[in-house]
Amino acid sequence: MSTFRMGLIINPLAGLGGTAALKGSDGVAAEALARGALPRAEERTRLALESLLPLAERLEFLTFPGAMGADLLARMGFRHRLVGALEAATSSAADTRHAVVALQEAGVSLILFAGGDGTARDVSAVAREDQPVLGIPAGVKIHSGVYAISPRAAGELARRLVEGGLVRLASGEVRDLDEAALRDGKVAARWYGELTVPVEGHFMQQVKQAGMESEELVLVELADWLADSWEAGVRYVFGPGSTLHGLAGNLGLETTLLGVDVIENGQVIARDVTEAQLFALVDGHPAFLLVTAIGGQGHIIGRGNQQISPRVLRAIGLERLRVVATKRKLGTLEGRPLLVDSGDAQLDDAFPDAVRVWAGYKEELLYPLGWGGEIDAEA
Repeated sequence: MSTFRMGLIINPLAGLGGTAALKGSDGVAAEALARGALPRAEERTRLALESLLPLAERLEFLTFPGAMGADLLARMGFRHRLVGALEAATSSAADTRHAVVALQEAGVSLILFAGGDGTARDVSAVAREDQPVLGIPAGVKIHSGVYAISPRAAGELARRLVEGGLVRLASGEVRDLDEAALRDGKVAARWYGELTVPVEGHFMQQVKQAGMESEELVLVELADWLADSWEAGVRYVFGPGSTLHGLAGNLGLETTLLGVDVIENGQVIARDVTEAQLFALVDGHPAFLLVTAIGGQGHIIGRGNQQISPRVLRAIGLERLRVVATKRKLGTLEGRPLLVDSGDAQLDDAFPDAVRVWAGYKEELLYPLGWGGEIDAEA
């Protein structure tokens, strides 16, 4: 039986800025840690690699030391060897690029990497055109089309490759936002290149799309509906995005475009909260959670709103989750389900099969929901 040689790169700093309400992690890792953020990239990589445990005897991983891969592989019992060394105690973008080069030179069949759009940029800067790679989503911003829709989806896709299944290769775009501009409420995306990625069914996420439709009328209608139906003493958590920001604006409320805000009795009581602040506000207090879908991708949890953590979701209650989206935005999904990727597999499985979507004045839709693992093999 032949051995499948797979590369693994973990960006240990990926996703740190999410729960700390920093809109990203580039250059702010120290601040995120000071705010109490916990590393999440290794745990999300572990979720992906669990699918490969039954195939461990057929696998050999090549990786970098410590938190960039070796530590996790050792704990999980995977056979592995090192192909390089870290430049300093804390890994850097340069380490990611060096790892990609080393893994290519070693002839791995696939490079798995965990991170966000910044990590994808580093990978694309040095990856050869013919080198297959696959991203495990672990960052705050994930707009690039080189990531699986969830860690478990990444693991399932990698498993198919190891088992010799027919998996098509295609070109995936690498896009990234200017995080400094993001923190000032400005969205400025750039194309940085393309990577060769395996694609199968709906395992891979789409590149984030900006809606072409003006949502003004729909948001006015939704604002009227919400203004008529506020529940006294209930806290309404508004997630990030232009849809909810516009909805709040029509209610005469000043919220953050890319942060999480809390409203009670028609007033903003907390703006741009961290995960810890949000949990303190909703734990033991009645609340509703309003989120929107990322156009073209469909994620409602786990992309750009990591402040809405598993414990926050449990405190609010999944039955009190509402998605706010226009029919046009839902149409960009082309029939694909809305997606959740909370980082807690048990919680993801507890979500209902369909969620309620507010699409207009007193207009609710039921739309399918998935987590990215229960994918039809024939899709």
